Amino acid sequence: MTKIKETSTHFENKKILEQECLEVYASNIIGGQWALSICCYLINGKHRFGELKKRLPNITERMLTLQLRKLEQNKIVKRTVYAEVPPRVEYELTTIGYELRSIIRELEKWGRKHKKLE
Repeated sequence: MTKIKETSTHFENKKILEQECLEVYASNIIGGQWALSICCYLINGKHRFGELKKRLPNITERMLTLQLRKLEQNKIVKRTVYAEVPPRVEYELTTIGYELRSIIRELEKWGRKHKKLE
């Protein structure tokens, strides 16, 4: 996952667009195939890292970790570590993360309709 240099024009343009258009701001948080896919699975409840990895077999462990951290940083996902041996870690959507449910369902409906056009 590459990071945009904060001194670049591209970074500045992205930030200005995010400020002017809240839809762009939101899509930057949940945009991309992995973040949205992770949210889709977590809508149904808590999952451990290994369970998410099994549901997303083409994602690397590193990318899954990065995406979960990004979602956690954006307060979409909550990470809970249990003091057990071996340690158990569960991921779940936060309250604001669960608010994505209706949006994801609408995207699913739209995708189904659009796919029939092919």
